[in-house]
Parts: sequence; C-alpha cells; structure tokens
Amino acid sequence: MRPGDVLHLTRAASVQFIRPIAVRVIRVLTDRHTYDCWLWIDAYELDAAGDAVRRRTLFLMPAGATRLEPGPRRPAPRRPIPGRVVVA
Repeated sequence: MRPGDVLHLTRAASVQFIRPIAVRVIRVLTDRHTYDCWLWIDAYELDAAGDAVRRRTLFLMPAGATRLEPGPRRPAPRRPIPGRVVVA
C-alpha cells in the first residue's frame, strides 16, 4: 500500500466498514503498533465523483482492501492574475 493508492474498503478490511467506502491513501502510519497483518493509514474518503470529502485515520487489514483504478484527474481551476485580461 502506497500514497496515492485508491482503495475500496468493506467489512473484509475491517468490521468498521459496514457501509463500504473508497479512500485515497495519504500515508501508512508505521509508527503505530498493530496486530500482525493490520495497519494504520491516513486517507481521504472519496465521494462517488472521486473527490475527497474528508480526511480519516483508519485501522484496517490490507488483505481485505481492494485496489481501484484512480479516476481521471481534473485540471485545477485557473485563477486569473490580478490586472491581466484573459482572452479566451
């Protein structure tokens, strides 16, 4: 599991996921002690459009997580430069 991975988490990953969720991994928290085959991650919970809706710290079994292909990345909105006229 690496930063940027998009995961589908169900009860197979942990009993806390009664309602399955999709997350994007920020980092694996290696400084926390866990049971064998379990780990802590920081992640963004994703909505149906693939947008981050909240940040979460999760305890899960990676073997129960399913990797998803990340959706297409939308370009960031362009901000106008003050004092400059933009011609489209």
